[in-house]
Amino acid sequence: MGFCAKLKQWATPVAVPDGATVLEAALAQGVPYPHGCRSGNCGACKSRLLKGDVELAEFSDFALTQDERAQGLVLACRTMPRSDVEMAWLEVDDLVTHPLRDLTCRVAALGDMTHDIKRLRLKIEGGGPFTFSAGQYASLGFAAIAPRDYSMANAPARNGRDNPEIEFHIRHLAGGASSAYASTKLRIGETVRVQGPYGTSYLRESHTGPIVAIAGGSGLAPIKSIIETVLAIDLKQPIHLYFGVRDERDLYLEDHFKTLAAKHKNLSFIPVLSEPGKPTKRRTGFVHLAVAADIKDFDGSKAYIAGPPVMVEAATPLLQSLGMRREDIHADAFYTEAERAKLQAASGAAR
Repeated sequence: MGFCAKLKQWATPVAVPDGATVLEAALAQGVPYPHGCRSGNCGACKSRLLKGDVELAEFSDFALTQDERAQGLVLACRTMPRSDVEMAWLEVDDLVTHPLRDLTCRVAALGDMTHDIKRLRLKIEGGGPFTFSAGQYASLGFAAIAPRDYSMANAPARNGRDNPEIEFHIRHLAGGASSAYASTKLRIGETVRVQGPYGTSYLRESHTGPIVAIAGGSGLAPIKSIIETVLAIDLKQPIHLYFGVRDERDLYLEDHFKTLAAKHKNLSFIPVLSEPGKPTKRRTGFVHLAVAADIKDFDGSKAYIAGPPVMVEAATPLLQSLGMRREDIHADAFYTEAERAKLQAASGAAR
């Protein structure tokens, strides 16, 4: 059975099967619905419920506050219709959409970035052309393993041109079938299925104010794409790049960003170690606190944050408390499959 969802920004009604969310149904039917984590934790699919009854699966207050819920806002990824509904996703500033592609790719290069992060470069062989915005991600399918989401690390091709290769940074996570396969079994020449692009935490190219970029671990991938794009299009505003990791062995691409900073005087690069194993001359502590200590004026700034959820969820309210508007904070929290499974298990309690 199911119900019908009419979306303000889409001409064709969306059929939502029983038990499905509006976002799931919309994406399955080709609707370019703005979204991010798909697990009720980022707020990228925040929408206004215009008509109808819905049930919301569990979500975080970080993504949707109780005040927002009282004002009629919902998260499409948590919204299950209980009648025919009408909804409208919140308009995104500088909204950019790219065609969703189902690509056939081949592994062109594979190498170690750290003890637990692989750099994967894929050559697109079918399903293109593939275009994306810096900061977006795609779903990668290795062998018969369920697809998982990873951010593009390379700067996208300019002027609507195709991207012949795409780069990903994959961190080996305990219990993660996809990351384990990429770390131990994936080989040069192997076929990989790529679907995307997805995500709304992409570079707003029309913004001319300062940029604050905060990366944690493999969250450097989308931040790298953003920084390289900013420099490629020769934007002149100050760019503050902070890279937070646990210890020395977790740092990567340090020389790359130091070289960029030496060439582009508007770019600063600050690595921060949270748990150094021995005395160090490097900056230490939590990366978001380093940002707060260094930058006193966030007026006109935009922030791009990517990495572990605990870091993203700590940095976002801190930046807001220091004067940055929530709409100027573009965050991508990297939830593990275990974390998503836990959220799904808790989704039986509707609000």
